[in-house]
Amino acid sequence: MKKKGGTSLSIHVPEANERQLRSTKKKLFTRVWEARFIYLLIVPTIVYFIIFAYLPFVGLQIAFKDFQIFKGMWESPWVGWKNFVDVFESAKLPQVTMNTIAISLYRLAFGFPVPILFALLLNEVRVLWFKRTIQTVTYFPHFLSWVVFSGIVFNLLGPLGIVNLVLTNLGFAPINFLTMPEYFRSILVATGIAKEFGWGAIIYLAALSGIDPQQYEAAKIDGAGKLRQIWHVTLPGIRSVIALMLVLSLGGILDAGFDQVFMMYNGAVMGVADIIDTYVYRLGLEDAQYEMATVFGLLKGIIGFTLIVTANAIIRRLGEKSLW
Repeated sequence: MKKKGGTSLSIHVPEANERQLRSTKKKLFTRVWEARFIYLLIVPTIVYFIIFAYLPFVGLQIAFKDFQIFKGMWESPWVGWKNFVDVFESAKLPQVTMNTIAISLYRLAFGFPVPILFALLLNEVRVLWFKRTIQTVTYFPHFLSWVVFSGIVFNLLGPLGIVNLVLTNLGFAPINFLTMPEYFRSILVATGIAKEFGWGAIIYLAALSGIDPQQYEAAKIDGAGKLRQIWHVTLPGIRSVIALMLVLSLGGILDAGFDQVFMMYNGAVMGVADIIDTYVYRLGLEDAQYEMATVFGLLKGIIGFTLIVTANAIIRRLGEKSLW
């Protein structure tokens, strides 16, 4: 080190960095300790994910074994890639894969924009009690299970449902919508949107509340009307949130909604409604082909992860805020 005023400064740089690191760690520990009771609140969530998200990874070895229920997961013999070959040679694979992708893309194309549009409309409501009432009414269906909600759908669209009652009274022949393949996917998407659009709008409403009101004032001064304000101020303000939600949605492209499909499909629409998850359900729980079901689950996870990584990279290259 250079001397200053005839005195040697014997500060060793690595030692100084080490002291700074120790100080930083101490401050971090102090902050964590001061908020220890708050951190305790996340312990149940951590335990939940460990038990239900990470421990099941151990069972992925079944995909490479001839699983025998009486021998268990550890004692069953290894068969290498045989189960994967059987999956790719399965006659049902093309059909269930195409059905899954078709339903997911259909839902993404029509279901993804609806919460955004709803949030934009609700954000313009200035009567507070009316706004809260609309929010409550649209959030409520999210908390209904598909067992209950599908019952409502049957009461609306079934042979003796309200829609057919109206058609009959108008002189038209009744239509059994839920057994007609040409209608079934549209019904799936429409009922899925009706159930979830209110809940899905929450994150966009939160993003809208973070937009600086001065931007709207500046737009008004420039002569922008309501539509131009939405186009030039509101949408750019939530663009990063839209991009993030799109990335997450693309990751679930092979998840067409097991609960909904399982509760609503039937033999008449099996050709357009049988998806990967319902096929895996039959393989695992009805046919006891656990290794085949595990292979499907593993492949779904790998493809979903790949889609998320790819979409995230594209979003980042476009200059938007990405997941990482």
